[in-house]
Amino acid sequence: MVADFNLRLAAETEELKLDPDCVRAGVCALLEDSSKGTYFLAVDADVVVGQAMITYEWSDWRNGNIWWLQSVYVRPEFRKKGVFRLLFRHIQELARRQPGVWGLRLYMHSGNDRARATYASLGMACTHYQVFELDLSNGGPT
Repeated sequence: MVADFNLRLAAETEELKLDPDCVRAGVCALLEDSSKGTYFLAVDADVVVGQAMITYEWSDWRNGNIWWLQSVYVRPEFRKKGVFRLLFRHIQELARRQPGVWGLRLYMHSGNDRARATYASLGMACTHYQVFELDLSNGGPT
């Protein structure tokens, strides 16, 4: 289910068609090694209706961890029903109780206004940081 949600997320938010085998392998790698991150699932009547993943970034500036929220997805028929809010509040509470966690962050597609409004309603703020990426999957620049 997690891999399927990740495929749907990429298609819906960025019109990307990801390699299902690669995504499944990535999900399995995280499930086999908790140092990579943790998935949280929202379930309604034995049906998984939403998910969020956290990964960890060490900040030497803050001498603490930043938890990154990723792979956030809620089934369309369960959106605007508080599913992500519950997942977020659960993760937020875990982070507050965990010594050394400095904060929560996420990145989103710049055109996803619905997500932006949701994150703002949860008290998150847009920062002055921008994300840069060097894609090494095809060798990248030399």
